[in-house]
Amino acid sequence: MKIGVLALQGAFIEHIHVLKKLGADAIPIRMPDELDALDGLIIPGGESTTIGKLAVMYNFIEPLRCFAQKKPLWGTCAGMILMAKNIGRDQPVLDVMDIVVERNAFGRQQQSFEEDLYVSCLQNGKTMPFHGVFIRSPKLLEARGKANVVARLADDTPVAAIEGRLLVTSFHPELTDDPRFHLFFVGLIMNPS
Repeated sequence: MKIGVLALQGAFIEHIHVLKKLGADAIPIRMPDELDALDGLIIPGGESTTIGKLAVMYNFIEPLRCFAQKKPLWGTCAGMILMAKNIGRDQPVLDVMDIVVERNAFGRQQQSFEEDLYVSCLQNGKTMPFHGVFIRSPKLLEARGKANVVARLADDTPVAAIEGRLLVTSFHPELTDDPRFHLFFVGLIMNPS
């Protein structure tokens, strides 16, 4: 199994480290033709406008859209913004998941926070919380159509969703010692629905 992590900008190396600890063949992806050899792809956190501009510059937008139609794709933080159909502003997005997202909705860097989350789709996710790390995170305002919310903050704000083979998290699972989100993504690759 070969899993790529889009390496245009952002926290891609942390995802690669987690995936390698799980035994996956994880590689940074810097050119569109590298997508062909992958079984799944993660779009990491970072700065969504920068990643979007670089994706346009390196002709990634259409190849990523095609990839999302066939194979599992996971967006964390900025990756969630890029995957959304609606972000309420004009910037390059993939428009592949039926979600509405607001950029930096939880505030600036100083308002970053951590919170334990109960995540229905994870192993023991209803009884063993997943520690969410939120850094200048986007807010998942709405999951529509076939997109389903799988994690919420204590105040009921949605922070993770799944739609078929597509997964988004407004937080950073790669910055924790808990590999359950990465294991869940590997499961999406091994058992596509």
